[in-house]
Amino acid sequence: MKAEAIRSAYLAAEGFEVQLASELARRGVRVAAWHGRLALSCDPPAAAAWALNIWREPRAFPVASIADAAARLRDIQRNWWPYAPVHHRRAMLIAERLPHVSARPLVFPCTAPEAPLGSYTLLGPELLLASPDCSSPFPNGEARFVEDRKGPPSRAYLKLWEAFALLRQRPAPGETCLDLGASPGGWTWVLASLGARVIAVDKAPLDPRVAALPNVEVRRESAFGLDPVRWCAAEGLVDWLFSDVIAYPGRLLRLVQGWIAARAARRILCTVKFQGATDHDAAEAFAAIPGAWLRHLSHNRHELTFAWGFS
Repeated sequence: MKAEAIRSAYLAAEGFEVQLASELARRGVRVAAWHGRLALSCDPPAAAAWALNIWREPRAFPVASIADAAARLRDIQRNWWPYAPVHHRRAMLIAERLPHVSARPLVFPCTAPEAPLGSYTLLGPELLLASPDCSSPFPNGEARFVEDRKGPPSRAYLKLWEAFALLRQRPAPGETCLDLGASPGGWTWVLASLGARVIAVDKAPLDPRVAALPNVEVRRESAFGLDPVRWCAAEGLVDWLFSDVIAYPGRLLRLVQGWIAARAARRILCTVKFQGATDHDAAEAFAAIPGAWLRHLSHNRHELTFAWGFS
């Protein structure tokens, strides 16, 4: 493959190259070569939920030196971040000659950086591939936060923080949030910390510290036993519907479709978890919902984050 023929590139999270490759193949995107976790393609850029970052405008050009590479990048735009599976030292020396880009962990609540962030890599010691236009505002698509190691009962809160940062929206104080399959309470903890009213639904108990929060109501019942039409008639429209429940994707899809059809929730955010093989058919069904947002977050495992109702 000639470097100048590369028209798009897709960066997979570590350990999820197979999922990304399968998704790209289903979309008709041909992977000509892999550069570490970066899938290089001669096809135009396409949506890819399993990509942490999509390089939508890659350009390849020879460079005579580190200084030349840095100058070429600065001529294109200000902010760049390296991806260096090979020639790491050389890529870092180029970065040292570029304007500083902060990689300090974010403090929640926050939104993702708004300044454009390009990505570059060295295909060879004197061959640079750079994309000024990338899908993620985070370095290599990886969101980092100042973690709270005392309040939440699990680390699941991090993927909710990341989703809110990327979507640039989060529950406001006083809004009603329905958290389905809430145990042990990581997402409920986040929502309550934002000042929202949280109704946590799960047959299993919540962490006592979370259940005791003043704006949290616990209901010990099945998340899948709720009828959205009856709920809306009795309780009113919920501002936010959440689910991080462990369930087969098809079952969760039916739940989401039911709440959307009933117009019982203004916004929906949930985790599509895969047990065993990746169910690409289900993932595509989620993505096909009008207004859907589907992405593998840097804090996701073998799962995707789905959102609906966000402007």
